[in-house]
Amino acid sequence: MQTHTVRIADHIDTLLLDLDGTLFDLAFDSRFWLTVVPDAWGAARGLTREQALAQFMPKLAEVEGTLPWYCLDHWSRVLELDLSALKQQHADRVAWLPGACEFLQRQRAAGRRLVLATNSHPETLRIKMTQIDLTPHLDAIYSSHPFGAPKEDPTFWSGFLAVEPIDLSRTAFLDDNLRVLAAGRAAGVSQLIAITHPDTTQPPKAAPLDYEWVSAVAQL
Repeated sequence: MQTHTVRIADHIDTLLLDLDGTLFDLAFDSRFWLTVVPDAWGAARGLTREQALAQFMPKLAEVEGTLPWYCLDHWSRVLELDLSALKQQHADRVAWLPGACEFLQRQRAAGRRLVLATNSHPETLRIKMTQIDLTPHLDAIYSSHPFGAPKEDPTFWSGFLAVEPIDLSRTAFLDDNLRVLAAGRAAGVSQLIAITHPDTTQPPKAAPLDYEWVSAVAQL
């Protein structure tokens, strides 16, 4: 694991937190989309996993960074699969990233407001919450889908701030997606921290040049 120390600034009283790859291990999502979905889709069409991925990945690439990329309903229609049921079958693999729960406990003890903002579809969030109930750990939980735009889009930020009027000058934002962090910076978030090891089954990502970073929130 990369070791790198970042200090949450003293003036920060709100933490805006991503879910997958920041609090929860992205390994669940990686396995679901790269193994479980192509296996199910390929089985219905007489394709191997590799053949299914070869046909599926360009469909993903077409909408990367937009709301359909994250939308369980969209992909259920496109792939003609009940992805909610399929995800529920594998939900026992949902897991905290090491030290993430303890990180939330430390931040709560420090008196900070803890707000989750995720691009996860509400149904995906519901399924994951059946495995790990986040409500005792957080002050507010938001999916980007009701706002009609992902966190990469300025539209999300205007809608989000209309219902969660946090002071961005006193907020730190933690996310493993650099495009999302860039949108947070444009919106005026005071401190931005990238997470570089979102998936414990994969090597860490390269440390970003333009953001403070830690391998995992456990280091904060």
